[in-house]
Amino acid sequence: MTILVTGATGYIGKRLIPLLLYEGHSVVCIVRDRLRADKNYIEDDNVYVIEADFLRPDSLDNIPKNIDVAYYLIHSMSNSSRDFESLEERCAKNFKNYIETTNTKQVIYLSGITNEDRLSKHLRSRKNVEDCLISNKYELTIFKAGIIVGSGSSSFEIIRDLVEKLPFMIAPKWLNTKTQPIAVRDVLSFLFKAAGNKEVYNKTYDIFGPEIITYKDMLLQFAKVRGLKRHILTVPLMTPKLSSYWLYFVTSTSYKLATSLVDSMGIQIIGNRSNINELLKVNPITYKEAVELAFEKIEQNSIVSSWKDSMVSSGRLRKRLHKYVNVPKFGCFRDYKERPVVNVGRTIEKIWSIGGKNGWYYGTFLWRIRGYIDKLFGGIGLRRGRTNPIELNVGDSLDFWRVIFADKTQQKLLLYAEMRLPGEAWLEFKIENNVLKQTATFRPKGLAGRLYWLSVLPFHGFIFRGMINKLAKAT
Repeated sequence: MTILVTGATGYIGKRLIPLLLYEGHSVVCIVRDRLRADKNYIEDDNVYVIEADFLRPDSLDNIPKNIDVAYYLIHSMSNSSRDFESLEERCAKNFKNYIETTNTKQVIYLSGITNEDRLSKHLRSRKNVEDCLISNKYELTIFKAGIIVGSGSSSFEIIRDLVEKLPFMIAPKWLNTKTQPIAVRDVLSFLFKAAGNKEVYNKTYDIFGPEIITYKDMLLQFAKVRGLKRHILTVPLMTPKLSSYWLYFVTSTSYKLATSLVDSMGIQIIGNRSNINELLKVNPITYKEAVELAFEKIEQNSIVSSWKDSMVSSGRLRKRLHKYVNVPKFGCFRDYKERPVVNVGRTIEKIWSIGGKNGWYYGTFLWRIRGYIDKLFGGIGLRRGRTNPIELNVGDSLDFWRVIFADKTQQKLLLYAEMRLPGEAWLEFKIENNVLKQTATFRPKGLAGRLYWLSVLPFHGFIFRGMINKLAKAT
């Protein structure tokens, strides 16, 4: 079959595509920025990467008409737009209008469990999208999932931050809310096995794990898997705003995502039972098993996708990545340094491993201080880290940077700053003729930007000098 996947660079999409390819399907990947498409997909004869934006109907003309099944995996949990509900509705309607002009027989949508009378605005929006996708031109299958647990998922990473950093937690009362988490592997099984299955046409199913547990239970079970002893005291005094700040400062989440999560976590998420497990032969694993499997992936450095790599994880980068590839020169401040390289291969390895737990090779504590300052001013800080400790791809988050260009054959890595700044900043590493060239570029915005550059200039002198010296060494 020819299968279309929207959200192809997202957390679920990136994991679903290899499963579809393994079964011999042809996959049409829809991306808003071709630079973010996985290089392996571009080189695969069964993958067609199409650049399109469902908020812009005029950009959809290149999507092929010969489609059998389409996955709708577009949503915006961490979108900072106040008008995200109308944006999601427009996106769904534009998708539906275009898909109705194709030969698509089935659309599969991943939504959220919405069985309570009171819903968060994000769950209300998901429910509205379900209604928008109903059509008499194709068959619609809807899977409504609870909290998805897997390496790289937002819930997993936030729980990991809380458990590994805090031996004792004074937490909001919503930790006592009941939920039914589901492993990402089981979500993928439901999505994958539903393609072309006529028994699930025009049906809606809640999908969830075998246990009903509280968020507090999730934290304590996570701690048990990690061999940690944790104590949690819930108090009724924390307002939603205080709870959001609590998550924001303790974990790697953005403030916008924190507010969305707090809005949702006060609502019980319990699924309605159906025959879908037997129908598709999926036997969901327990929460504890899901956590154990996630750490197996982490230990193998085989995390396929992470919520942190989402383009809305910082709320700062709005345009397409290619807008930032050409680093400006006019009206910019630059810190340029170069060093001869003893071992090019080793230096490339070190560049591609920079940041995250590996640190920045020199003055890492100062980078951390800069991250704390960024966090205090509403930025993302350094806590996003990196998805893989030794590999980088275009679109990946890297502490408070975003990977704009990464090509080992061209021996070049370009990063764009997503921290709070009175201007824009780039950091480039490039090797030419066995010489490492390191360039920090800052385009100031007004007087504040110029004053900022002058204030950090003394630190740049030894931080960037120390960093390039470490990178150029053979050891």
